[in-house]
Amino acid sequence: MSIRNFVPWWLVLLEGLAALIIGIYLIAYPIDTTIILVRMLGWYWLFVGIFTIVTILMDRTDWVWRAVNGILGILAGIVVINYPLFSALFIPATLVTIAAILAIGFGVLRLYWALKEGWSSAIAGVLNIILGLLILGHPMLGIITLVYVAAILSIVGGVATIYLAIKMRN
Repeated sequence: MSIRNFVPWWLVLLEGLAALIIGIYLIAYPIDTTIILVRMLGWYWLFVGIFTIVTILMDRTDWVWRAVNGILGILAGIVVINYPLFSALFIPATLVTIAAILAIGFGVLRLYWALKEGWSSAIAGVLNIILGLLILGHPMLGIITLVYVAAILSIVGGVATIYLAIKMRN
C-alpha cells in the first residue's frame, strides 16, 4: 500500500507549503516566528491536556497517569500562552541544554568504547565532549543555531514534501 491510498495529494502539498513558509519565516524573522511557534505549542499542549482529561471519562484504564499527563499539559499550555517571550527562550534553551548533556554523555561513552575499538572512537568522543561543553558555555549560540537548523530542515522538508505531492498527483 502506498501513501496515495491514505492521504490526498493536495493535503501533502499544503503540508509542504506550510513547512516551506515556516522555514522561510524562521530565517527572515527568527525571534517573531519562534515566539509564534512556541505559542502554538502552548495551545497544542492545552488542547491535548483537555482532551486527555476528557478521555478519562470514556476509558478509566491508567487514569492516574493520564490525569497527571492532562493536568501537566494544561498547566504547561497556560504558562506558554501567557508568557510567550519567556517560553520562546526557555523551551529552546531546554532543548539545547539537553542536547549538550547528551553530547557530553555520548562523548564519554565513545571514550569508553575507544578502549576496545581504537583511536577513531576516541577522537569522536573528545569532539562530542568539546561540542557539549561549548553549547553549555554559550547557550544563546546553541539557541540561535537550533532556530536556523530548524529553519533549514523545514525548508528542505517542505520542498521534499511539495515534490512528493506533485509525484502523487501525477
